[in-house]
Amino acid sequence: MTASSYDAERRPPEEREAELFARLPELISSALAKAPGLVRMLGNVDPASLTSREALAALPVLQKSELMELQASEPPFAGFVHPAELRGRRIFMSPGPIWEPEGQGPDPAQAARAFRAAGARPGDIVHNAFSYHMTPGAFMMDGGARALGCSVFPAGTGNVDTQIEAAQALRPRIYAGTPDFLKIILDRAAELHSPLTSFEIGLVSGGALFLSLREEYFSRGIRVYQCYATAEFGVIAYESAAEDGSPHPGMIVNENLIVEIVRPGTGDPVAEGEVGELVVTSLDPIYPLLRVSTGDLSAVLPGSSPCGRTGMRIRGWMGRADQRTKVKGMFVDPKQVALVLARHPQLQRARLVVSRDGARDVMTLQAEAENGHALDVEAITATLRDVTKLGATVQIVAKGSLPNDGKVIADERDYSA
Repeated sequence: MTASSYDAERRPPEEREAELFARLPELISSALAKAPGLVRMLGNVDPASLTSREALAALPVLQKSELMELQASEPPFAGFVHPAELRGRRIFMSPGPIWEPEGQGPDPAQAARAFRAAGARPGDIVHNAFSYHMTPGAFMMDGGARALGCSVFPAGTGNVDTQIEAAQALRPRIYAGTPDFLKIILDRAAELHSPLTSFEIGLVSGGALFLSLREEYFSRGIRVYQCYATAEFGVIAYESAAEDGSPHPGMIVNENLIVEIVRPGTGDPVAEGEVGELVVTSLDPIYPLLRVSTGDLSAVLPGSSPCGRTGMRIRGWMGRADQRTKVKGMFVDPKQVALVLARHPQLQRARLVVSRDGARDVMTLQAEAENGHALDVEAITATLRDVTKLGATVQIVAKGSLPNDGKVIADERDYSA
């Protein structure tokens, strides 16, 4: 990326806002001509009227569960992407499933800004431990790091001992991956009496970076920063590094995105500082999505970051507005739990509990059986892995013991620690 690309982060906020809403009507007008799914969503909306946040707020919010249903009825993209736009591009599948097309340019996820804000510079080597399998996360970070001028080792997930061997040889300065996997690599390297000493910076996403884990990394000489990203929008917001290695308060919203915080279930924007549901509009001509709910909670922080970047700041990820939950960088949806129940009719009720074991996320499916039925725990465990693509344990509980509170997924992780 050129220096001017980063200069955009420091322009007056009013200039950024004016440009976003000058571009939006033209982009939507062009998209409506080739995206029938968008036409169905927006109805008779005049694109020329979408010149302010107030006008945008009058449009409906699209939930990810609704997008999933639309794609299921009209695969793969529910008419939101013109087939010609897919030529020469990757197509990704995230759990749900939800399909996403790769965006345009060498850094479609706008991840280079997040790397640079964390302290990465051209010439650095990045150990990219996001998954390159089906989902877009690794490709987002890969493209952003290379656009910045870094070299990338596509480590992927698993094969920890081999990853340690590679890191010993390449001596990467930057780690990119989920927050807890770096600890797995470091601890295993210590067990092998082959400590990894080259990592200085971590850029993590796909899970919560708990304060205790961030402090542990800092004590080991690694400054770790978060970026908030989704498969549909790429890097939505990112932390920036202070001179002492700590993160500046909040996360800076990326360029070319319009972020709103709305009252869950209504789509009405809330006051600055009030916690609500994070909704995103993308100015991506390939996949223009308007007012899509991430299902995550956050709030807007006043003012600009001390680092000089002037974009809107959010408090980061503050939990889920719905029960769809992120575990180890992957979303788990209540519909997936329902699919497990459908495949095992002897199950009466089930509740997926997400908790922590040290610094790692763990899932436990608490299951009740129909009267007189024995449950095949191994078969249920295998189905759960097949459906969610994540490991979990199955715990048989007494009939009638699960709370009658409507929860299918219970996130019991403590985000304050």
